[in-house]
Amino acid sequence: MKAPESVINLLTPVVEGLGYELVGVEYHPSGKESVLRVFIDSEHGVDVDDCARVSHQVSGVLDVEDPIAGEYLLEVSSPGLDRPIFKTADYDRFAGEAIRIKLRERIDGRRRYAGRLLGLQDEAVLIEEQGETVAVPIAAIDRAHVDLEP
Repeated sequence: MKAPESVINLLTPVVEGLGYELVGVEYHPSGKESVLRVFIDSEHGVDVDDCARVSHQVSGVLDVEDPIAGEYLLEVSSPGLDRPIFKTADYDRFAGEAIRIKLRERIDGRRRYAGRLLGLQDEAVLIEEQGETVAVPIAAIDRAHVDLEP
């Protein structure tokens, strides 16, 4: 589940100030086992030390600003090869790559799509799936992942 926009706005300058891209933020509320997951990236990739550095800074900001009520575990990681898509612009950025999409609700009897990402057009993500172009409304997408493995 995508984190509240206020959390993203709070963390973006912190992460970018450290020289990383804030790929996205997920929040999974679950009582005392809630998780706030922050995905970072850089031109040179991300290692454990990068994650620890960002985690330390982000944790301090979250402690002071307290944008999420209750307790939660903070996780900072790279987006990995199964890269989640959070930003609309990333649908154009990763055009040509393999993509998997899960919808919030069924459209034409389907909740999942997989194929080659073609980009954005008129508030829809275009996918080439088995030789046909499919338009998936951005507003209907629950989760999307780009598979960057060859």
